[in-house]
Amino acid sequence: MTEHAPSPEQDNPTADAASPAARKTSVADLFARISVTQLTLAVLVAIFLWQWLAGHLAISDMRRELAEKIAQMDGVSKANQILLERSQDQVRELAAKMATLEAHQAEAQNQRVALEALYNDLSVNRDETALAEVEQLLLIAGQQLQLSANVKAALIAMQSADARLQRMDRPAFNGLRKAIGQDMDKLRALPDVDIAGINYQLDALMATVDGLPLVYQQRPARQMAAQPAPTRDETAWQKLLREIWQDAKQLVRIEDTGKAEIPLLPPEQEFFLRENLKLRLLSARLALLSRDEESFRHEMKTAQAWTARYFDARSSDGANMLAGLRKAATASIAIELPDISPSLQAVRNYRLTREGAALPKAAR
Repeated sequence: MTEHAPSPEQDNPTADAASPAARKTSVADLFARISVTQLTLAVLVAIFLWQWLAGHLAISDMRRELAEKIAQMDGVSKANQILLERSQDQVRELAAKMATLEAHQAEAQNQRVALEALYNDLSVNRDETALAEVEQLLLIAGQQLQLSANVKAALIAMQSADARLQRMDRPAFNGLRKAIGQDMDKLRALPDVDIAGINYQLDALMATVDGLPLVYQQRPARQMAAQPAPTRDETAWQKLLREIWQDAKQLVRIEDTGKAEIPLLPPEQEFFLRENLKLRLLSARLALLSRDEESFRHEMKTAQAWTARYFDARSSDGANMLAGLRKAATASIAIELPDISPSLQAVRNYRLTREGAALPKAAR
């Protein structure tokens, strides 16, 4: 084996004791031997390392934040993409609706143009149409007066004509309205004839014809003679004989009817008599509605004569029938009708004037 020679430091314990002091001396010598430049470089290197480490940490933080930002931006981008797709769908729907609205607008525009053209055509002939209607209404009023003397119907027709001109609201029609108003005043000034009341009376008289008793069916009121009061001691045989005598006196009656001859009619002729009397009253009713006073009075006189001749005028029904016939016959149904032709002539003259003024314009 090889033997190592003991080192001086191992052999000399004094040297071991003195080593810390030697080390301190060596470190002090070491710092003493380091120059200022080297110390400055060392400090700079330390600073550089510290800054590099801080920058590395800052870059790591920035990378982490950037990754988070990129992740957030990626989510936002996807959401924006979805919203963009929805917006595009809505835009397409709106575009389709806009196209439909444009088509409807074009159709409405065409209809408006057509309506304007139609309105212009109607406005040209509106006055002529109104004048034609007014003239027709005035003709109806004149016919009602001439044919049936119906003043109320004629007045209604003239009021309708005046209302038609009033709705036109044209100052040029004021003269026509004035002429129509004057003729309406003439109709309003006529006396009022109670046609409805007389007609009702005739209906009531016709309803009572079937119940009128004939003259040979009359039953005069019995004039009972004062009969002596029966005595208290009257026997049964005496009472029986008295009653038989009273009944025998009623078997034959002689009475003056005031007529030289009493018409006797068979049952079938009685029916036709009543129906003919109803026809006379119906003819009087028609004459009343047509304001034919002569025919009305003739029919009423004939009805009175038939009632007085064939029916019992002494009965209550016969007396009421005759009284009703006389009352109805005295009613005046004839009135002097006014002339309403001025209003009709004014409308016709106005139409002729307009047509004459329109001919030169059409020639141009």
